[in-house]
Amino acid sequence: MSSMNLQQFFESTQGQVITTLVILVLFFLILISGKNKKTETKTLVVCAILVALSVVLGAITLFRMPQGGSVTPFSMVPIVLAGYFYGVKRGVMVGMCVGLMNLIFNPYVIHPMQMLLDYPIAFGALALGAVFRNKEKIGLAATYIFGVICRYFCAVLSGVIFFGAYVAEGFSALTWSLWYNATYLGVEAAVTVVILCIPAVHKAFYRLKKQNATLIS
Repeated sequence: MSSMNLQQFFESTQGQVITTLVILVLFFLILISGKNKKTETKTLVVCAILVALSVVLGAITLFRMPQGGSVTPFSMVPIVLAGYFYGVKRGVMVGMCVGLMNLIFNPYVIHPMQMLLDYPIAFGALALGAVFRNKEKIGLAATYIFGVICRYFCAVLSGVIFFGAYVAEGFSALTWSLWYNATYLGVEAAVTVVILCIPAVHKAFYRLKKQNATLIS
């Protein structure tokens, strides 16, 4: 399938219906991934809210890069929080839902692997930082930073493989992708980390994590 046909497919009603069905499957997996039905329903509701919040914040563009990518008001935080509250597995599924929602609203697809890297994999990778979620003093900031690094790796890989034609003069595909993706992700991440490290903010999210841990234990 050519890049034009792929783009048309994901812009079509059929493509959007299929993508929506995949999102619903992911929500179902979030629901059944625990043992207590009552608390898992609450978890599903919270995860759905985090998905919606990330999509809405992602639609608010503070600065848009000329070749894709933008600085948004903390749109990556809800995905990170899903992992911080509920662990890597559920956080990754929340991130994949966000990526697929973005694929519905603003698709740019030239290759199946590029679609996976730029949408479900990249956003799902944001939750991988949840491996640090239980480190009380640095947990939230470390969770966020590692998650952004994982998303950055996906963006760089996609840029090197699929967007080499846009390389600026004097750069290789790798150095251009490293620099280009660091600009918008780095700016948003730096501002977000400063806010997450404010003691009151960190303590508030830590209390919420403990409350969620109590509910699902």
